[in-house]
Amino acid sequence: MEGKVCKKCRLVITHGDKCPLCGSSELTTKWSSYVIVLNAEKSDIANKIGAKVNSTFALNIKT
Repeated sequence: MEGKVCKKCRLVITHGDKCPLCGSSELTTKWSSYVIVLNAEKSDIANKIGAKVNSTFALNIKT
C-alpha cells in the first residue's frame, strides 16, 4: 500500500498534504504494516493505537 501517514493519528492518507482526521501536516512516507479498522468502537487494536474512526491506520511509523 502506498501513501503518507499522519505522525499524530496514524491515518493512512492517499492524497493531500494535510490529515483529514486531525488536521496535522506532519506526514511521512516512512511506515510499514497497516490495519483496516472496521468497527473502531469494539476493536481492541483500534483502542491500542487510539483509532476512533473506521479507516486504515499504520502500525509502524519509522523515525
